[in-house]
Amino acid sequence: MHFVKAKGILSPQNGMNLYRGCSHGCIYCDSRSKCYQMNHDFEDIEVKENALTLLEHTLKHKRKKCMIGTGSMTDPYIPLELELLHVRRALELVLEYGFGFTVITKSSRILRDIDLLQKINERTKCVVQMTLTTCEEELCKKIEPHVSTTRERFGALKQLRDAGIPTVVWLTPVLPFLNDTEENISGILDLCMEAGVYGVICFGMGLTLREGNREYFYGQLDRLFPGLREKYIQAYGNQYLIESPNNSRLMELFDRKCEQGGMVHRNQQIFQYLQTYEEKNTASQLSLFGDFD
Repeated sequence: MHFVKAKGILSPQNGMNLYRGCSHGCIYCDSRSKCYQMNHDFEDIEVKENALTLLEHTLKHKRKKCMIGTGSMTDPYIPLELELLHVRRALELVLEYGFGFTVITKSSRILRDIDLLQKINERTKCVVQMTLTTCEEELCKKIEPHVSTTRERFGALKQLRDAGIPTVVWLTPVLPFLNDTEENISGILDLCMEAGVYGVICFGMGLTLREGNREYFYGQLDRLFPGLREKYIQAYGNQYLIESPNNSRLMELFDRKCEQGGMVHRNQQIFQYLQTYEEKNTASQLSLFGDFD
């Protein structure tokens, strides 16, 4: 890891990244793309040493309460967090100043902070977003090698449910010729239903490949699934959007099972929910992120 001083901490949409880079090793990670201008090795975690000071100053002077988000670029629950505790201290500030909170992660380490997540949710709203890509444990260990397995994430979702904390699942990416099967999509949605998730985000059955993450992905395919790179190149060339040949059938299955399970599955509706600040025990709801078309 290395330390830097940040000029600011919250984006215009009230998102933050306390760290840059990741050690989870997911073979498909879009955050490796060169367009994000990460000028250091991806596994060499960049720590914003003044992030908490900036966050407290920003929250203290914000005119209106809102949802604070994290995890869109870097999973905040990397192993380093157990040592530095930056996420936990950020949660304490969010709670102290009365803001809402949402986080995207693949790690059951989030359960360490369930006490703070619960307190935030009792006062305003806290939503945990968890990514699930495969219900096959062995495949999970290959494509997401240094993070909680699907079963561990599923266990975390159930504990969050029992604590009264709403959850959302990201069903993405779906890798052609690997996890783009009816059995896998159906299995993930069954887990979501059992865990009582609010909704499931899905952008279609496929993934994106850009300069930087494409090269890493193909290198991992060579190592883990010999011959699959050639199949990808033959089918997709250098396309940015890699759509599963099973997309139509799998999306029909996705829509049908979400409807049956009572899970919200329109991305616009879920994002509106995630971005709407709610003050408990009042009739007021305030959305600070603007309307979606």
